[in-house]
This record gives sequence, structure tokens and C-alpha cells, in this order.
Amino acid sequence: MMYPYITLADETMIVHSELRHKDGSDYVEVHFERPLESGGFKSARAILPSYEWLSNDGFSEGEIAFFTKLLEHNAHTILKYSKCGGLQIA
Repeated sequence: MMYPYITLADETMIVHSELRHKDGSDYVEVHFERPLESGGFKSARAILPSYEWLSNDGFSEGEIAFFTKLLEHNAHTILKYSKCGGLQIA
């Protein structure tokens, strides 16, 4: 299951998974997606807390660098929300 985290001004939507476990380690998948004017989407997926990029379909190196910085500044919050089923908004 993926939970919404934030939508940026350029319409990039960022969602994250629940806290997952593999080989004795906890991790969260974070997915970035932005619609294209021509139809379809750019998308990329990273893992926290390792900041490993699993995929990138269409984002530039500069955009991925920006997303990496965003993850570095928001990892603690994303990890916290992943443990409790996403951001709870009334």
C-alpha cells in the first residue's frame, strides 16, 4: 500500500509505502510521479533509509538530485508516517 505524502508545485506527487522488513532491515519505498503534458507520467522510486534509487523513468539528473535532497530533509518524517499508516489528515 502506498500513502500520499506531498504534492509539489510542479505537480510531482510523492507517496510512500508502509514500513517494510527484509533480511532483518526496515525500509520504506518512496515513489515520485509527475504528469506529462503529452500524456503519461515521469516516475522514480527510491528506498529509505539507504537513499538508493530503484528506478527512474524520465526525470533528469538535476531532478533526481533535488529529490535526493528532499528525501534527506524529510526522511525522518516519512519513516515516522510509514510506521503508522501514512499521514492522518482530518
